[in-house]
Amino acid sequence: MARDVVDSAAIETRDDLVTWFEKGCKHRSGFRLGTEHEKIPFYRTDTTPVAYERATSRPGGIRDLLEALQRRLGWEPIFDGPAIIGLAASDVGAAISLEPGGQFELSGAPLENVHEVAREFDAHLAGVHAVGQPLGIAFLSLGMQPKWPRAAIPVMPKQRYAIMARYMPKVGTLGLDMMFRTATVQVNLDYESEADMVKKLRVGLALQPIVTAMFANSPFADGKPNGFLSMRSEIWRDTDGARTGMLPFAFEDGMGFERYVDYALDVPMYFVKRGEHYHDASGASFRDLLAGKLAALPGEHATMSDWANHLSTIFPEVRLKRFLEMRGADMGARDHVLASPALWAGLFYDQTALDGAWELVKNWSERERADLRADIPRLALKADIGGRKVRNIAQDVLHLARGGLARRARRDASGKDEAIYLDYLDRIVDANRTSAEYWLERYKTTWNQSIDPVFEEAQL
Repeated sequence: MARDVVDSAAIETRDDLVTWFEKGCKHRSGFRLGTEHEKIPFYRTDTTPVAYERATSRPGGIRDLLEALQRRLGWEPIFDGPAIIGLAASDVGAAISLEPGGQFELSGAPLENVHEVAREFDAHLAGVHAVGQPLGIAFLSLGMQPKWPRAAIPVMPKQRYAIMARYMPKVGTLGLDMMFRTATVQVNLDYESEADMVKKLRVGLALQPIVTAMFANSPFADGKPNGFLSMRSEIWRDTDGARTGMLPFAFEDGMGFERYVDYALDVPMYFVKRGEHYHDASGASFRDLLAGKLAALPGEHATMSDWANHLSTIFPEVRLKRFLEMRGADMGARDHVLASPALWAGLFYDQTALDGAWELVKNWSERERADLRADIPRLALKADIGGRKVRNIAQDVLHLARGGLARRARRDASGKDEAIYLDYLDRIVDANRTSAEYWLERYKTTWNQSIDPVFEEAQL
């Protein structure tokens, strides 16, 4: 999350939380796309991770990168105590932030079409390259740090991450790897009504493993193949079961905003922010905060900012806020990044495509969805569900999305619609070979089982 929400309005009842979600409903004419992507920084000279503060032997660190970018863009700096931890362009709704291990994230503005996302991406990369090059810093287009162990990854000076890092080992074995070594691209999309949200949530959850397969791009860790095509996705399976996963309840009768509120209330908290201080409330109940009985802050009652910040610490495969976040894809290069909003816009912003996607997945059982989620990190397109290979389902999904984008008819200056951004995925699915498998082949042949060439060939 780029920036904690500030809203001191008191929460009076559970209904206030339901109303909070309802206020996210938008008319179709106001539907937008927000694309977020995380980039793993490294020093060009020796591929080592980039620390927050500049070392004496280095031309710059993450702080220098942010400060130089702030001067270039004129965006508002975001601080955690004395440390600059991000930048915000409040006028357009975009921000730059730091993930726990220094992964450099753009939380893109809500844009009308994928052509605009492409321009935003190109402008962002141009700025990052311009300030990064003099500092000797480059970025990887992979979903996981391929070489350096967790102990070698620097820690960013953010209070909320310190709380999370203390809590993660209590609830899973890979949560710290998620925090410090992974990178993703995700897409935020709007809903029109509660019923529209439910349908999109269900389709998004069911298809998330299919999307993970198409975008699999994290086959290395600790300087060698890690045994997975999307290790990033596998890591999420052992991070924290209380706040991750496929949300089986979303497919049950009666699903709606109220049901998600009840789920979110039962997800343990990380923190409560008061002023500039983060109070460690890890493992505590938001219900206790509502009742003024939180042990960490006796007598303190919940505000709307507490609720919004709590929702940002829940990590299912699709996350509900006042929009829906699609969270299944590894990070990749430009074509990879732009294919993600194109895919979801084609499926979600055209009713025929959305209905068709629901027909594809509606008969999958909870067990089938769970088994698919477990198989995808290792098998990707070669997994199966309901007697069909994921590759064939992916072909159907791409066909639906391409049709949806054609009917949206958002064209660029040359007259092409957004379907041009799906060509990348078509190539992957037609070849039945993910980006991860491409890199593994390079590792076994041209690279002679050395990981170092990936820092050149997979550089953004």
